Amino acid sequence: MNHVSASRSLPLAFARSISRSGPAPWLASLLGALGVLVTAFIAVPARAADAPAPGPTAVTVSPRALVFDQPGQSAELVVRNQAAAPVTVKAVRLVSLGDADFSVQTVVNRVLPANGALAFKVVYQPRLAARRQSFASVQVEVQPPEQTATQVVTAALRGGEELDLLSWLIFAPLLGLPLLFLWPRGRENGLRWLTLAITAVPLALAAKLLVEFDPGFARIQGNFGYQFVQHLVWIRAFNVEYHVGVDGLSIGLVALTALISVIAVVASWSIPTARNLRGYFAMLLLLETGMLGVFVALDLFLFYVFWELVLVPMFFLIGLWGGPRKEYAALKFFLYTLLGSVLILLAVIALYYASGATTLVDGTAAQHTLDIPRLIYGNDFSKHPALLGFKFAHLIWVLLFIGFAIKVPVVPLHTWLPDAHVEAPTAVSVILASVLLKMGTYGMLRIGWAVLPDATRWAAPAVAVLGAISVVYGAFCALGQTDLKRLVAYSSISHLGYCLLGMAALTPIALSGAVFQMISHGVISAMLFLLVGVLYDRTHERGLDAFGGVATVMPRYAAVFAFAFLASLGLPGLSGFIGELMTLLGTFGKFRASTIVAALGLVIGAAYNLGANRRIQFGALPDRWRDVLTGRDLTAREWVTLAPLVLLTVGLGLYPAPIIDAARVGVGELMAMMGLPAAGLGGGL
Repeated sequence: MNHVSASRSLPLAFARSISRSGPAPWLASLLGALGVLVTAFIAVPARAADAPAPGPTAVTVSPRALVFDQPGQSAELVVRNQAAAPVTVKAVRLVSLGDADFSVQTVVNRVLPANGALAFKVVYQPRLAARRQSFASVQVEVQPPEQTATQVVTAALRGGEELDLLSWLIFAPLLGLPLLFLWPRGRENGLRWLTLAITAVPLALAAKLLVEFDPGFARIQGNFGYQFVQHLVWIRAFNVEYHVGVDGLSIGLVALTALISVIAVVASWSIPTARNLRGYFAMLLLLETGMLGVFVALDLFLFYVFWELVLVPMFFLIGLWGGPRKEYAALKFFLYTLLGSVLILLAVIALYYASGATTLVDGTAAQHTLDIPRLIYGNDFSKHPALLGFKFAHLIWVLLFIGFAIKVPVVPLHTWLPDAHVEAPTAVSVILASVLLKMGTYGMLRIGWAVLPDATRWAAPAVAVLGAISVVYGAFCALGQTDLKRLVAYSSISHLGYCLLGMAALTPIALSGAVFQMISHGVISAMLFLLVGVLYDRTHERGLDAFGGVATVMPRYAAVFAFAFLASLGLPGLSGFIGELMTLLGTFGKFRASTIVAALGLVIGAAYNLGANRRIQFGALPDRWRDVLTGRDLTAREWVTLAPLVLLTVGLGLYPAPIIDAARVGVGELMAMMGLPAAGLGGGL
């Protein structure tokens, strides 16, 4: 049996053996389907670019990487011939994606004797004054004696990386884990302050990112428009690179994640030490690293690692520290999310094998790539041969969309969310609504929309319909709830439906509105779940009909409660109004019916938000709550968690320009990929 036929038979044989051994039929069917897909990916016809690379050479370059800190700085590279015979250095080339920020001494047809060495100078000369990071490589082409074929050795060049800022941001929580486990037993109360200090580090670094971020930095200025870039080879055997960076689509989500993580730690102050506080905070820190990594990863393998990293701590946070039905909610969350992850993984494998030949950041030749910018700008997957009878780009787009839609979640893939929210501790619900759901919409934009623009245009009408359905369905479900936390959970489905609608419209104002809505909803939903937690901590009750008249004994709580629910319904002057307005304005000219249906969600949203406020705050306070709630208004710790969110809601509502301006360049790039105008309302308006 040849290699290809053996590869084709293995997945199917594995699925059949599982089926015979007795697991549930649906599992065997799923494995069989995955086997067919993996078989199809393995059997993609080989291209000329897939030919094996030349073997190793006795010529080396040292050092293998040069790092430059200041413009004008120079360094030497040394080529050594370790063979017993002379070789010819045919050429020394500088390889860069775009115009290079380095210059290298010219070397042509230089004979290098046995055990000889050749040194040449490399100078770091940034082309632009704009703050950026520079990456290139030097390729030395050599010809061994009595051979016509040449071989290439490389060295990486890096400049202006500045303190590895993003790596410290991502891994600071992970580096803090040993401190948690080394903390002395019997002094668990100090774990709260230690975790708060650890999460304050990414928040400070995120603030530095925001201050130094250049909203006008475009692709033509280098690094495909990404800033604070770090780029090096990670797993050479699979062409995997450690490539991280931020742009206008991700900078706000990075800052939001850092802020919400700090707030979640403060909101977890009431978790008793008897419930394994050390393990709880360890899971929170691990979760923060995964979330931050998703928003800065620019390599698909790295993105997927961080994406999966988020799944494990969230599963344990719900399953170990959740409510009465925590095991059911955690398992449901895990299975839904795992299904989405499998679909994303299949899409990643397919994109890898369908990608063309390129070079890694250090100049090493690579037959395929997982680098997201190279997948975007160096490949046209719409021209790839069909797969399983479907257009390749369309099939991969659908796999990616379903995988990300589960995380958003989009109706009808949403049923895991209300249970997860209801059973999760307050701080975990805050993270889930504020950050984790945005991973889905961000993944769609960063990978599905950018890598497969033609398929995105093909699927846009269906995405708009799903967005409108999510808006209205989520709003109606929220209207029918009697549990306050479940109401807020369904409202998240409705509000993120506006993001989906704006992303489907593919107009500048709608896409900008979708990006703004992600940030705005993250702030408002965190505030809502914190307020639910305040009431639940005092009463252990969330029923809307169990309360009434809370404002008479907790006036400060009532004021913030009313503010948050008014922001949720989209009151002008608050951030909830901006994103939804921009989305509807930008979508109406493209998908009028879907926009009109989604606009009904504003009316229904007003009904459930005002209804919840009335039922909780007004009327007569039940006697059983009078002693429980009297004199127990918002504490200083609760103000610390709520005040930043209140200020952000007002600030972004009155002055949304920072987020919109930051996203402008990224949105313009997306529009250019689609072949659409990067200005105006779009849709003929």
